[in-house]
Amino acid sequence: MVDQTAPPASQTVSAVEHSLAHELWSFVKSLLLILILAVVIRGVALEAFYIPSSSMEPTLQVRDRIFVSKFWYGFRIPFKRTTLIPVRNPRRRDVVVFYRADDPQTLENEAKDAIIKRVIGLPGDVVEVRGTSVIVNGETLVEPYARWAEGGRIPGGDFGPQTVPEGRIFLLGDNRDHSKDSRFWQDSHFLPVENVVGRAFIIFWSTFDFWRIGNLL
Repeated sequence: MVDQTAPPASQTVSAVEHSLAHELWSFVKSLLLILILAVVIRGVALEAFYIPSSSMEPTLQVRDRIFVSKFWYGFRIPFKRTTLIPVRNPRRRDVVVFYRADDPQTLENEAKDAIIKRVIGLPGDVVEVRGTSVIVNGETLVEPYARWAEGGRIPGGDFGPQTVPEGRIFLLGDNRDHSKDSRFWQDSHFLPVENVVGRAFIIFWSTFDFWRIGNLL
């Protein structure tokens, strides 16, 4: 006996195909939304950076991976090196990621790479480096994060005293005797504040020391 109420096989196949197509389209939409959110977050809020050198040891080690808050100092235009709405200025001892203009007097193109250093001098500060002493406005800073592997005895390591211009900052690497920082820049020793991408705030991966994962900066 033939069941007169059963739908034709062609209709059943069509309904299944329609359901699969609907589910596939829902998956694609969800994936696109996730990708868009990831792009927006990376562009204006949070970005991961890789540490390629030892210039920030012992705070940051080679191959560490860190998250940088890109809205800490203001709202930035996505994928641009420009702050649209400033919120706050960098503070002394902040660890920041930045770009700087290419120095025509060097063989390297500094403009292409993100750089990470620690803020030491703020606008109006008088900054001086003598041996292993960093002096700001006449007072020697207490810096438990700093390493002086050569005892501060490197060519060109001393600096100043110089006054940090308005709208600029003075930066040093924590590994002081192995860091190309504000002391050695030929074009200008002071970085425009608007060149700061954001503040480094957490280590999310460390190749050589798992116990450092999760450390706040």
